[in-house]
Amino acid sequence: MFETLLSIVFVYFFILLGYIAKRIFKEEMDSKTLTLFSVYFLQGFVSIWGFSTAKLSTEHFLVPLYYVGIILLILVPTLFIGKKLFSDPKERAIFSIAGFVGNTGNIGIPLGIALFGMESVIYTTLINIANVFVVYILGVYLYSRGSLSIKESLLNIVKIPIVPASLVAIFINLNEIPIAPQIQELFKMGAYAGIVLQLFLLGTFLSSIKIKQLNKSLFIGVMSHKFIIIPFVTAFILSFTELSYFVQSIILMEMMVPLAVANINLASLYDCRPKEVTALILLSSVIFIPLLFLFKTLVNIL
Repeated sequence: MFETLLSIVFVYFFILLGYIAKRIFKEEMDSKTLTLFSVYFLQGFVSIWGFSTAKLSTEHFLVPLYYVGIILLILVPTLFIGKKLFSDPKERAIFSIAGFVGNTGNIGIPLGIALFGMESVIYTTLINIANVFVVYILGVYLYSRGSLSIKESLLNIVKIPIVPASLVAIFINLNEIPIAPQIQELFKMGAYAGIVLQLFLLGTFLSSIKIKQLNKSLFIGVMSHKFIIIPFVTAFILSFTELSYFVQSIILMEMMVPLAVANINLASLYDCRPKEVTALILLSSVIFIPLLFLFKTLVNIL
C-alpha cells in the first residue's frame, strides 16, 4: 500500500508543480505554448518509445479494439440516459461524452508504469492512440452536435504527430527493425520529458478552475457515469473475454482515469460550457485518488 501511495504522489507531484507555477507566474506561464510543444514535439517520442518496449502480438492489438468497443457499447445507452436526465443540450452533450474522454496519456501511461511496471507501457500506449480517435471522432461530434466544422476537425487527426509517429513505430516493431541503444535512449528521454510536461501542463489548466460555476446535477451525473457506470460495465464485459487478468486490469484502469484536458479544448471550440467542463476535470482528478487505492487493493486481492 505504501508503494502505491508513493506512485500516486510522484505522478500528482508534477501536476502540483504546474498548478503552483501557473498561480505564481500567471500569464508569464503560457499554457498554450506548453501545449504546442508537448503535442507537436514530445508526444511523438512517447508513442515511439511505448511501442519499442515490447514485441507486438495479437493480444496487444486486441486491447485498443476492446477499449473502443466497450466505449461504443456503453455510449448507446448513455445517449438515451442523457436525454432523460438533461433537457439542456449542452449539459446532455457533456454528460454523454466527457466520461469517455479520459486522461489515458498524461495520467494513464505513468500510472500504468507505477502500478503495473514497464510491461504495461505497450498496452497503455495503444489505448492512448485509440483514445485519440475517440476524442477526435466521438468527442468532436457530440460536443459540436452537428457543427459544420466537424469535417475539418476530423481531418486534424492526421496532423497530430502522435498518429503518424505511431504508424512508423508499429511498422518498425512488426518488421523487427533493430534500433541502436543510443537511439532507444533518445526515445526514452523524449518520452519521459513528454510525460512530465503533460502532467505539468495539466496542473496549469487546473489552476484557473472555479468550482462554484459548476452545475451540481451535471457534476453528479458525469461523476456517476465516469466512476460507477463505466467501470462496472467495463469489468462485466471484460469478465467474458479471454484477456489475461493483467491486461484486463490495465484496460479497467484506463477507463477510470480522470477526465482529459481534451474535454476543455472541445468544449471551448464548440461553446459547450468550457468553464464547467474544466471544473469537472479538477473534481474527477481529486475523486480518482481514493478510488485508485480501492482499485489497487482489489487488483491485489483478486
